[in-house]
Amino acid sequence: MTADASLTPPALRPWVIATRESRLALWQAEHVRDLLQRRFGRTVSLLGMTTQGDQILDRALSKVGGKGLFVKELEVALEAGHADLAVHSLKDVPMELPEGFVLAAVMAREDPRDALVSPHHASLQDLPQGAVVGTSSLRRLTQLRALRPDLRIEPLRGNLDTRLRKLDEGLYDAIVLAAAGLKRLGLEERIRQFIDTDTLLPAAGQGALGLEIRQLPSATPHAAPSELQTALLDLSHQPTWLATAAERAVSRALGGSCSMPLAAFGDWQTYAGQDVLRLRVRLGHPEQAGLLSAERCAAVQTLTDAEALGREAAAALQAQAPQGWLSAPGTPG
Repeated sequence: MTADASLTPPALRPWVIATRESRLALWQAEHVRDLLQRRFGRTVSLLGMTTQGDQILDRALSKVGGKGLFVKELEVALEAGHADLAVHSLKDVPMELPEGFVLAAVMAREDPRDALVSPHHASLQDLPQGAVVGTSSLRRLTQLRALRPDLRIEPLRGNLDTRLRKLDEGLYDAIVLAAAGLKRLGLEERIRQFIDTDTLLPAAGQGALGLEIRQLPSATPHAAPSELQTALLDLSHQPTWLATAAERAVSRALGGSCSMPLAAFGDWQTYAGQDVLRLRVRLGHPEQAGLLSAERCAAVQTLTDAEALGREAAAALQAQAPQGWLSAPGTPG
């Protein structure tokens, strides 16, 4: 920040959003920027950054540190005061944030489903025996292996445009991507099949945006939130925040990271006139066939309630796990 900017009254300084520089990440950051400018009349700028996760393309994320590689540089920018907030795909955010960092808001979820993209095949069921399917996700790999053990599941890294290019070059018969990213970039026409959540259960946080800030220690207990925190709360969507808090609590309770083959998805159901959060979870194994599954429901009104539901679902998975399952490479433990 320049010397002149440092003389500007704090309330008038532009807010700066730290973001990855992929096309999808920039769309997400621009979306938040536009909402803040429109609702609060504030100047908001973007600080584009390249993360380790963007640079390491020759190895699976589970081998080099997990999806947290997509957020570390953004957190450094927050800590150094170069940015005020970071916009993340929530599924890329580690379950435990570094001390002093918090999720200030979770925005309304886009389509949480996975999507099949293929030039020749209309669905998972239509793929021929031995077809090559690309995915970078252990979660997808283990579920696809359970559904179609005859398929060849091959690694697929890179940003969304890179993955689509590799498909178009004929390296894969089909690839599986998050529907939300394709929709946000206006690429919905590339989707051949929206895969229902019973078939492929999504990742924790899939389709939602998380807004992270650096929370400085306050000398005053229970100090009022800052202007930025108040603004970000206005962008938040409580049903999504509660559902994703339950999902993320499953992984946290298992002691794992974003690289485990875990699926967790909460959706709202109505029973006897009451809104209830249904949480479905599945855990695969990187080397063995089979899936552990559980489902729990509860009337959830607070983040504490949501996290308790997540811990209950995690306990149900633990109760089913064969010896050694939870300590395998790429799984919690």
